[in-house]
Amino acid sequence: MSKIIMTINGQEFTAEASLSMRLLDFIRDIVGLKGTKEGCGEGECGACTVLVDGEPIDSCLMLVGQVAGSSITTIEGLGNRDKIHPIQQAFVDAGAVQCGFCTPGMVLTAKAILDKNSNPTEEEIRTGISGNMCRCTGYTKIVQAIQLASKVVGR
Repeated sequence: MSKIIMTINGQEFTAEASLSMRLLDFIRDIVGLKGTKEGCGEGECGACTVLVDGEPIDSCLMLVGQVAGSSITTIEGLGNRDKIHPIQQAFVDAGAVQCGFCTPGMVLTAKAILDKNSNPTEEEIRTGISGNMCRCTGYTKIVQAIQLASKVVGR
């Protein structure tokens, strides 16, 4: 067990954990944030996507020891019940949420896309979300949601 220090959703967090623990398990089991989902556990689906220093990563493939000292953003770090993030609102407005399992990872990936390019093309969006699988929507509404969010977030 080692002392792990990192910033999670803007707050410094310290805990004892094995350096070989998956970041996904650390977030869910040690930190207690349940918005990050485990889908495939193999880095294929993107359901467990979080932002590490602003970059989208599959937390099922990242070990805690690899991100100690980093800044992590989970879905809980974007908005809250009283004021959801504009990207989350765009997903609601565009009808891009069905079962919702992929949504946290998809929203965080969308944030990373829009942080780099406030006005991405449809092709850039589709390329950007290519590591995130959705079994319900067919991606059209997700792409539309990110385009809608770009009009608000890019201002």
